[in-house]
Order: sequence, then structure tokens, then C-alpha cells
Amino acid sequence: MTPAPSIVVIGGGPRGTGVIERIAANAAELYGDGPLDLHVVDPHPAGGGRIWRPDQSPLLWMNSMAEDVTMFTDETVELAGPVVAGPALDAWAEDVRAGRITPDADPAVLAEIHGLAGADFPTRRLQSAYLRWTYERALAALPPGVTVHEHRTTALAVTGPRGGRQRVRLQDCPEPLLADLVVLTVGHLDAEQDPEQKGLADFARRHHLVHLLPDFTADSDLDALRTGEPVIVRGFGLAFVDLMVLLTEGCGGRYENGEYLPSGREPVLYVGSRRGVPYHAKIGYPWTGERPPLPQHLGPEWAEELLSRTGPLDFRRDIWPAVAKELGHAHYHRMFTAHPERTALAHEVFAEKYAAADPGSPELAGLIAEAVPDPADRLDLDALDRPLEGVRHDSPEALQEALRSYISADLARRHDPKHSEDLVVFLGLLSAYAQLVRLGDIGSWWHGFFSYLASGPPGSRLQQLLALSRAGVVRFLGAGLTVETDEEQGLFRARSATVPGAHTEARALVEARLPDPSLRHTASPLLRALRDGGAAVTGDGLLAVDPADSRVLDDEGRPHPRRFALGPFTTARAGGAFTRARTGGPAFRQNDAAARAALTFLRDHSCRGRLAS
Repeated sequence: MTPAPSIVVIGGGPRGTGVIERIAANAAELYGDGPLDLHVVDPHPAGGGRIWRPDQSPLLWMNSMAEDVTMFTDETVELAGPVVAGPALDAWAEDVRAGRITPDADPAVLAEIHGLAGADFPTRRLQSAYLRWTYERALAALPPGVTVHEHRTTALAVTGPRGGRQRVRLQDCPEPLLADLVVLTVGHLDAEQDPEQKGLADFARRHHLVHLLPDFTADSDLDALRTGEPVIVRGFGLAFVDLMVLLTEGCGGRYENGEYLPSGREPVLYVGSRRGVPYHAKIGYPWTGERPPLPQHLGPEWAEELLSRTGPLDFRRDIWPAVAKELGHAHYHRMFTAHPERTALAHEVFAEKYAAADPGSPELAGLIAEAVPDPADRLDLDALDRPLEGVRHDSPEALQEALRSYISADLARRHDPKHSEDLVVFLGLLSAYAQLVRLGDIGSWWHGFFSYLASGPPGSRLQQLLALSRAGVVRFLGAGLTVETDEEQGLFRARSATVPGAHTEARALVEARLPDPSLRHTASPLLRALRDGGAAVTGDGLLAVDPADSRVLDDEGRPHPRRFALGPFTTARAGGAFTRARTGGPAFRQNDAAARAALTFLRDHSCRGRLAS
């Protein structure tokens, strides 16, 4: 008997769920109701996958408001397939409260939706319930000829000829899955230790110290950190925020009247990073007034012109000047339309001259200085990126006071609509990200800068950070953080450029960040096998994929007809697997293109009888 055509989706998290939703949306047009086996491979429950699994602490929140999270397309998304409307997280919660939706989820988790408003930051486990419901809705929308098979295990390798069925080897399974097409949506995976991490880990073993490698914080062995002892924490982003929460409230501490009351079970966290400051807080006010036209200087034509050039692109030379001009366009459009009393030129005059000036030119700088008299009202991206550049303090205590003032000022500004130019720069960042993903691998700096400005924690988390600093549970180390090892004393030693001459010693070091998505150091046997089997890998270690439909490229630049890959480990990595409604999320466009290419391939090859090998 001829087997049914088959697709294997490896990775059942939000990206895999998004691809399945697009398969369901496009199946009627491109495939019909013929037989199809759809396999979903993930050791964690499909929908949320590992990162968004349901068994997480209720203390861990999303860093997005409920109204800003959707898994569904709308008319702002550039896609060839049909738009299938669906609720954002806040609307889904309202439907659950009203009894219009009855998700299969833990009642304790669903109880969290009572009183949940659009501007609230939900828990990760509530997001897991939303993702599981989205996954089940996508399965229900598949044509009747599709049979779904879930495999709660790990995929180890994909092999097979370009012209024939692929074989997906699974952990603890003697026989491989046979697949006509394979879609890799594996998300964030563990990494092998790079030389620095390996050296630190070896040092820690020799001296019986604690060294926690880059990891998803919920999976780190935090019990190894001792009560009351100093812990050097390298990293000041979202992974640090999770660590901070689990080692304070998670250890029984509580907040009362803006102050932190320790339980006595906390370690003392000494935190620093390259920037030395936390990610900027989320904007705390809604949008009002006129929106700037975006994209203005980074449209599809700009991206196509860059892609037509011969030779590799240099981010700082070829891309960043236009990005900076785009963000400036958003910033100053808002200044002139919402805060005209802080400007000194007619908007029409400024806009015409701004559009004509070259990015980064003296003419552009002079125009901005003339039009916006107060330097504090101008967009200084370098100062935003490195706020402690050149800043020096005489003592660690002086740094504590200064950084508390910096965080307090950031919180006040991010919640003050008088500075609504910050919100429009955030919108400009989203627009820029959607264009830059078309360019493939542009290096890691841009993704870090985007996250630092646009993907920071809720403001209340930084309020908690201030309380922890005042309580002495968190100590700031500053920028340019380096970590050394002392073989004689058997200790880690941290130094920062911000407080010259000072250092901090500890018997524990935590790397507060996710592992690098590079295939050069991945611990995933699946991605290692792809890398070693001839798939193209960029200089930054990302898996090269065709920007048109996310097919995996080989070393000669040829798209593999039967293998697709989407996610942070690829050259087409987008800002996230879910996004704000009505912002044209590029991940949705990629999901749709891959799903349509897969269904078209199966239809055409089934008609010609060329699937099986």
C-alpha cells in the first residue's frame, strides 16, 4: 500500500504551532482533502514547547502585555495565504471568562485570567495555555484527510537523498520516521561550551565552585547557590530578571510598600554586563495621535537594492546608517506632531531637508540641532546603547547610588507620555526588524540592540530591582564586566571598567543568558548532523535558509527541496514567533511562505507519483 504523503515538524513550540496553523489555512487551496500524515516531534507538550511549557513557576511573567501577544495573522501581514483571524491573548482570556472558549488547561492556571487586562503582563504558564489552545485550534482546522501524530521525544538526525524521502531518527525509537518534507522549528537549544566557558567550568570543578552555564533560567540548578553568599551574575537582560525573581520571591521574600523584605534564604547577586545596565523598561502608556509613516527609509526596495549587491554586507557600513535615519524619522515625526513646542522649524521644512540629507552626515546633524534646540530631545542612539561609556566612579557604593538614579529616571521616562517619542522609536524598531530579516545574517549586534531597547521587562520588575538594590540583595558591578579565575584562592573575580581598581570575589558564577544559537557550538545532535552533512552555515554560525520560503541551503547555495528551517538558529530569524497584532509580524510571513511551499511540493509531486523512494 502506498504510504500517505508526510510532513514532520520538529519542534512543537510557538514557531512549529505557527507553521501548522498556516498549513491548515492554506491546505484547502493548495492541497485539498487528500491523505496527509503530519508528525509533530517535541519532548515537551506541543503548543508551548520547552520555553513555554505549562510546568513553570507562576512568578515568571511574559515581558509583553496581554494585548500585545497574538498567534494569528491580520491584514497587515504580507502573505500569499489567507488571513485567519484569531484572538490576541487578552481577547482569548475574555472569551474563556465568558465561556466562549473552554481550553484544556490546569484550573489554577486558568484562574489567572480573572481580572487580567490588556495592559497586564501574564504569567508564562498562562501563555502556555493560550499556545496549547492555538495548537489544538490549528489541528481542528486541518482537512479531514490529515492524520496528526505526536511524538514526545527528541529528533536526533535527518538523513536522506535530496530527491527522496527523508528519515528522521528519534531518541529511543528503533525505526526512523519517513518524511516527504521536514520542517525544523526547534527554537532555543542548548550549546556546547565555548573555550571560555569550558575553562571556567573546568576551574569550577577543580575548586568545587558553582558555575551555571547559559541556559533557560527555569532549567538552571539554582539550588546550588548558597544562602547569603555572593554570586557573580554576568548578564543584565531578561534571563537576569528571571534569575532575580526565582532567587528572591522564589526563596520566600516579599515586597511591601515598595521595599523588599528578605526571607534570609537569598544569595547576594553581583550583576554586570557589557552595558552595565538593565534592559529598558516596557513603555507604560498607550498610543495616541498621529502615527509616523513607516517604513520610510527601510522599505522593501531598500532591502532589495542591498541584496542585489555583490559581496558580503557590512552591518555598520551598509545597513546601520539607514536604520539610524529611520529611527530618527520616527522620533522627530513624533516631536513635531505631538510636542511642537519643543521644536524650532516648520515640520514641512524639517521633513523635506531630513529626507534629503545623507545618513550620519554633518548636514543631518546640523539640521537636527537647528530644529530641536534641547539636546535632551534629540535621538542619540550611541548614548542609548552605551549609557555608561566613559563613566567612572570612585567606589562601588557611588555606583550603586548612580545606577539606582539611572533606573529610576528610565522608569519615570518610560511611563511619561511627555516623552512619547520613545514609544514611536519602539514602533520604528519593530518596523525596521521586519525589513532587516529579509537580509539574512546581519550579525548579532542588531538583535541585541533591538532586545535591549524594545524587549525589556515590565516596569514593575525594575521597581523590584530598585528595592532589591536598597535591601543589599542585588549589587551592581557596572559596564565592561570581565571575569577572572584565581587558582591560588580558588575564586572567581569580577572587574568592571566603571569602578577602576575595584573587584568582587565569589565562589559562584552565573551566565545569565540564553545559549548562543550558533550551529558551530550547538549541543543539539540534530543541528550538528545538519551542519556536518553539508548544510550551509554562516560566519556567525547560523543555518543558511532561502529567504523566500525558508528552505535549508547547502554549501553551494542550493535550497534543499525537502527541508525547511525557521527560528533563531537560522539566517531568517525574526523578532519572535508571536507578535503584536497589526504590526505585520515577519515570523507570520515566513511561516506562511514555508507552509505554502511545502503544500505545493506535496501536491505537485503526489500528482506525478514522485514522493516515495
